[in-house]
Amino acid sequence: MRIGIITGEYPPMEGGVGAYTHILAQNFVEQGHDVFVLSNSNARESHPKIQLDNSVRRWNPFSLLKIKRWVKANRLDVVNIQFETAAYQMSAFVHFIPDSLNVPVITTFHDLYVPYLFPKAGKLRNKIMIHLAKASDGVIGTNSEDMLQLKRLPPAKLIPIGSNILTQLPDDFKTDALKQKLGIADDNFLVGHFGFINRSKGVDTLLEDVASIRNYYDYPIKVLMIGGRVGASDPTNAEYVQTIDQKIKDLNLSDHVIWTGFVSDQEVSGYLEICDIITLPYRDGASYRRGSLMAAIHHGCAIVTTEPRVDIPLFNDGDNMLLCQSHVINEQAPAFTHITPQILKLYRNSELRKKIASGAKRLSQHFDWSKITDDYINFFEEIIGDSD
Repeated sequence: MRIGIITGEYPPMEGGVGAYTHILAQNFVEQGHDVFVLSNSNARESHPKIQLDNSVRRWNPFSLLKIKRWVKANRLDVVNIQFETAAYQMSAFVHFIPDSLNVPVITTFHDLYVPYLFPKAGKLRNKIMIHLAKASDGVIGTNSEDMLQLKRLPPAKLIPIGSNILTQLPDDFKTDALKQKLGIADDNFLVGHFGFINRSKGVDTLLEDVASIRNYYDYPIKVLMIGGRVGASDPTNAEYVQTIDQKIKDLNLSDHVIWTGFVSDQEVSGYLEICDIITLPYRDGASYRRGSLMAAIHHGCAIVTTEPRVDIPLFNDGDNMLLCQSHVINEQAPAFTHITPQILKLYRNSELRKKIASGAKRLSQHFDWSKITDDYINFFEEIIGDSD
C-alpha cells in the first residue's frame, strides 16, 4: 500500500503528534508499505524508506494545491491526516484537504479542539471541525471522549495512541549515578512530571500540594520536571510557564524543583525510572490521548492522575494507577485537582507503589505499537475497499 501522511508537526519539532506520526510511519514501513510524509519545513527524516516532503511553510490555500500535486506524484492509495489544530498554525484551510483529493482520506483526530478562526466566529468554529470529519472517508479517534462525537459520523474507529518514548535503558544504567548527578539524596522522595507545560496539566496544583506536604509534614519531597517546557505548536504555553516559574518562587520550592529540559528518549526513560511516582493531574481527566500518560504506563511507573471524564474500564484505581477527582468552581474557571492524599499514600506505602507500577506495566500491552499499526492498516483497507 502507498500511504501518504499529512502532519503539521514532525521531528525534530518538539511535540507529541510529531513523535507519534514518526513512530507510526516507521511501523508502516516495517510492515512493507511505501510511506510518504508531507509536513512543515522544519521537519527532517533520517529513515531511508520514509520519503519526506517538508516544503510546506504555511498551511494556506497554496498548500492545498501542493497537497493535490503531492498525492498525484506519489500515486497514493490513501491519505492519512494527523490532525491537531495547533500543529497546523491554527489554519482553517486544512479542514478542506479532503475536498480537493480524489483518493480516500482518513483523518486521525488527536483532539477535537475547536480552531480559532477570527473574533466572534461563534458556531462557525465547530462547523469547520465537523466539516473535516464529514468530508473524510473515515475518521480515527485517539480517545474515548472524542469518539462520543465522532461515532455519529461513520465510519469511525477508536485507536488509542501508544507511548512516544520507546527507548530501552542500557545494560549499564545506574539509578544511583543519575540521582547523584541531579543532586537527589537517598532519602528524597522523587515526584516526577513528564511533558510540556500547559494549563490543562494541573502543574500549579501539583506544586501547591508538594509545598503543603513539605511545610506540614516536612517530608523530603522533590519534583522532577521531565522534558521540554513548551512545545513547537502552542505559543500560549510559554506565557503559562512564566506563571509556573513565579509560583515556584512564591512557594519556596526553587531548591526542590529540577528541570531536565528537552532531552533524548533514552534520557526520558532514565528519568522516569528514577522517580518514585509520576504525577499527571490533568484538569480534563486522564485520557488515551495523553502521550505523557502513555509513556508512564509503558515504563511501568507508579502513576497518580485524574479520574477520566468518561468511563475507561482499563484505568483501575488502586490497581494500575491512583485516581483523584478534579473540581470545577464554575464554568468559567478551569478545574483544579489536589493530589495530596494520593502522594501521601504512595510515600508511606512502598508495597502499594510496587503494586501500582506492576499494574501499569500489565496495562501497557493494550497500547502496543504493533496492535496500533495493525488497526490502522485494517481500517485503511476497509475504507479503500468501500471506495472502490
